[in-house]
Amino acid sequence: MSSGNSMNPRARLWLLRGIEIAAPMALIALWWFVSEGSRSLYWPPLRDIIDDFWRTWVFGHWHSHAVPTLTAILLGYAVSLVAGLTIGIALGLLPSFNEFVRPALDFFRAAPSSASVPLLIILVGVNIQLKIAVVMMAAVWVVIMNTSEALAGIDTTIRDTCRSYRLSFWQKLLWVYLPAASPQVFAGMRVALFQSIILTIVAEMLASSSGIGTFISAAQWSFKIVDMWTGIVMVAALSFALTRAFHHLEHKVLAWHRGYHRRQS
Repeated sequence: MSSGNSMNPRARLWLLRGIEIAAPMALIALWWFVSEGSRSLYWPPLRDIIDDFWRTWVFGHWHSHAVPTLTAILLGYAVSLVAGLTIGIALGLLPSFNEFVRPALDFFRAAPSSASVPLLIILVGVNIQLKIAVVMMAAVWVVIMNTSEALAGIDTTIRDTCRSYRLSFWQKLLWVYLPAASPQVFAGMRVALFQSIILTIVAEMLASSSGIGTFISAAQWSFKIVDMWTGIVMVAALSFALTRAFHHLEHKVLAWHRGYHRRQS
């Protein structure tokens, strides 16, 4: 057995967590060092960005811009999950219907969501419903695809076992099919979260009266470059917090899956 494989699992976990913390800290330190003393209008020192960040977001625009963005992300993501899981489960359990509608799904998935913003402005107006609609136009398709493909790809042995035990439809779905499909479903949910964050910011930049994207766009056009950078940092911090929360949830829900593969190896 090699020395790499003989590492204690707990020590390996702590090593990975240490790297996870050290890597962004090293990048921040490098940014601080490289930008220190910069006189460029477009590349201000990180020291100035951090000083302005506290005044702008912690004591200033949190409620007027950050909260609307966070609300739109969570609402758009929640609507996408409900619609995507419902449609994906239906398609995964009905293979014939899945083959019939798959070309239409592929077409809508390939269409860029940002291109639909002008049409959505006409239909729903410039409000939080616009952001939710833009997010859903991007995030719902990946949830549908991953869920339907995961359920359709369940091993025939599992299906035969369910029939031999005469499980009801809901017993098969809730206790067998969905757990078996959950790793791929969570992969789609993770991608959908990334798209929800990105498309919310894009929608706010294109058409919105509040939000971090609106703040960044306004700062850019008024040449308040330090303020613009604080908005970018705020987006990064918000994205990091949401993805870490999702990772924690995924880690808890799929603990059985990691344990199974650990025993198999």
